[in-house]
Amino acid sequence: MRLHFYFARKFAIALLGVFGVFAILLTLLDIVEQIRRFSDADISFGAAFELSLLSVPQTLYRILPLIVLLATLVLFLGLARSSELVVTRAAGRSALRALISPVAVSLLLGGLGIAVMNPIVAATQVRYEQKAADLEAGGGSVLSISGEGLWMRQGGSEGQTVIRAARASLDGTSFEGVTFIRFAPEGGDLQGPVQRIEAAAARLEPGRWVLENAKVWPLSGVPNPEAASSRAMEMELPSSLTLDQIRDSFGTPSAIPIWELPAFIANLESAGFSAKLHRVWMQMELALPLFLMAMVLVGAGFTMRHTRFGRTGLMLLLALMLGLGLYFIRNFAQILGENGQIPVGMAAWTPPIAGILASLALLLHMEDG
Repeated sequence: MRLHFYFARKFAIALLGVFGVFAILLTLLDIVEQIRRFSDADISFGAAFELSLLSVPQTLYRILPLIVLLATLVLFLGLARSSELVVTRAAGRSALRALISPVAVSLLLGGLGIAVMNPIVAATQVRYEQKAADLEAGGGSVLSISGEGLWMRQGGSEGQTVIRAARASLDGTSFEGVTFIRFAPEGGDLQGPVQRIEAAAARLEPGRWVLENAKVWPLSGVPNPEAASSRAMEMELPSSLTLDQIRDSFGTPSAIPIWELPAFIANLESAGFSAKLHRVWMQMELALPLFLMAMVLVGAGFTMRHTRFGRTGLMLLLALMLGLGLYFIRNFAQILGENGQIPVGMAAWTPPIAGILASLALLLHMEDG
């Protein structure tokens, strides 16, 4: 048991070291990128550093499997050079028993990633997007999904407009049960809402909304809005929203904490949109501990050998290539699952399970000769 704790401690130290190196490098690179991106807004170094602190966690979480792979290589190369692996095997412990501690640490890290890192990354990503939008466009369009339907906000020279739709088409261009609340521009004589429009259906076209069977209530300058209301079989309103903006607003599952994803998926589907993107993401997050375990086994399969056997550089290269290949296959399976070409469960769980089985086969072959 003491030996297991020893290996676990060394693996945890290797993980912290690799994670820290990547965090520092990515932060420095991201600061330069933020200064370049928001150069027109005359951003200061402090503001760029703050944006980097909000942006880097998402990148670190995305490359967490590669960090685990590199930490595994650091661990077993160090054990091989100090002959600790040789002593361990001479004491009667097999290679698979020596892997119990690193595998347990990787599973624990995957569980912490789901329970802790995922919500933190989601919160920092949302905060970063809000700050970036304020710097770029002064607060543009906003979209959210709730149990009451789809909520949007668009801005322009004529003021802000809040839009609610009961349902939407799968492509996000047609909406049913739509309500528009138009607000006066800031700094003008009028304040607050100035017009309310309800339409049976609305269609988003480039630069405009086309409303069908609409009723309009003026909310300012009239004592009785209902008496001054009017109807129109078809009318147009200017729009600053685009189809890409609507899709991007709810098309980033990583911006939603995993604990809120089931409810969000239900609301998204009730609003008429496809939630396959979010279903695939949720299943892949749940499969993260197994994928980290697969990365540990991949790294161990090529480095649990004594350095006197030679070809250490070749073994490192093979481990990196196989680990990167498995990482690419996982991302490729995610794309196939999001496009509906393979089932969601297969896209999320097949790459880690295949990586674990292939690595175990390699370890057993090396152990038994």
